[in-house]
Amino acid sequence: MIKKTSKNELRKTRHKRIRKKIAGTAEVPRLCIYTSLNHIYAQIIDDENGVTLVTASTLDKDMADLTGKTNIDAAKRVGDSIAQKAKTKGITSVVFDRNGRKYHGKVMALADAARESGLNF
Repeated sequence: MIKKTSKNELRKTRHKRIRKKIAGTAEVPRLCIYTSLNHIYAQIIDDENGVTLVTASTLDKDMADLTGKTNIDAAKRVGDSIAQKAKTKGITSVVFDRNGRKYHGKVMALADAARESGLNF
């Protein structure tokens, strides 16, 4: 009998495989994204020191109108917000960690918006 695996288990397997190759440093931190059913989160992380440098999500006060929306428009605004906050901290380039998700839809929209706002990856 074939063992059935859920989509989340497959995503976690992809994430482990990706994280073996990707790590954030102080010079080039890691941009990690997470999408839940109601919100989109983005963090810029320095893995060497174990510190989160910048965060942005649909829960931020300036994005109060996006509460409960995880569409492409919300992802674009979060991507733009994380890039602007990163610029103020002096971060110009990052390594993109898509958290095991396909580079499609919301993930792609967030990444493209961050690139258009001046973040390099």
